Amino acid sequence: MELIEMKTVTITEKGQMALPKDIREIEGFKEGQKVVMLAYKDRVVIRPLKKMDPEELGWLSLAEKSWAKDWLTPEEDKAWKHLKKGT
Repeated sequence: MELIEMKTVTITEKGQMALPKDIREIEGFKEGQKVVMLAYKDRVVIRPLKKMDPEELGWLSLAEKSWAKDWLTPEEDKAWKHLKKGT
């Protein structure tokens, strides 16, 4: 796998981070787009949902329901409100 770009980000108290604009543009990430985070022993990979192999998606609906209770809250919306669109 060829390295294209490297950026640093800061993880918030709630474990959140923002993808830098340069990185979003490389993969074509758009606001509101679903992504999948895959955790391996030595790395975490963020992939656009549309690029996932259908065989890899079997567990996704169960995981998304589990995550939604923590991430889809007014508190989370407020925490991210300060971020500007497209930056």
